Amino acid sequence: MLGVAVIGMVILQACTPPVPASNAGPGFSSAADFAMERARRDAALAASGSTTFAAPASVQTGAIGSSDLAAAGIGQAAPNGAPMSAMKPSASVVAAAAPASNNGAISDEQEFSAVSGRESIESDAQRRATQAAAREQIQPTALPTRPADTGPNIVDYALNAPNQMGQEWYSRSIFGTQARFQRNCVKYMSPDAAQRDFLVSGGPERDRKGLDPDGDGFACGWNPAPFLLAAGR
Repeated sequence: MLGVAVIGMVILQACTPPVPASNAGPGFSSAADFAMERARRDAALAASGSTTFAAPASVQTGAIGSSDLAAAGIGQAAPNGAPMSAMKPSASVVAAAAPASNNGAISDEQEFSAVSGRESIESDAQRRATQAAAREQIQPTALPTRPADTGPNIVDYALNAPNQMGQEWYSRSIFGTQARFQRNCVKYMSPDAAQRDFLVSGGPERDRKGLDPDGDGFACGWNPAPFLLAAGR
């Protein structure tokens, strides 16, 4: 039994894949191979005097072209012996990347330090004098003349009405039904327009269109109260 167990352990150990060294670079089987390859590349770069690292083909043929990278100052070789920090993008690239100023239209008239450098008491007085000279004073003119024939004045009618709203004052025909009242009143844009047309058509004594079935002299629910209130009555 012991021999069988030993044989089984030997078989399992032979089938287990070797664990790669943790300090070995990607693609290398050992740290020694990785160190040798790294030393070889460092020597080649030192001999060429260049600090440019070639990008993989997958990067070079990507969406960003080499001309765009060069315009941004990426991928260019620094002068011999110069640090990588010496590589700076061109002035046009920096200007394009800089955010646009959004306060160009803001006045600095409230900043004493900014105004005192270019203005003085004398210049301020001169500017005020120039503004005063350019001021134009408009003279009042006569009010326009009201046409003589403008139709019934509903304001005058409201102030001189002998009765209140809803109080019967004029006799009406028995044909002045509620249905006729509603049908004809909806034709007007406002109660003021209805009252004006009512007076033009012979009201308040006559109501040809059935706009005042209760005989108070006010058509389509027109109310003289706002006019009386404005006149203090």
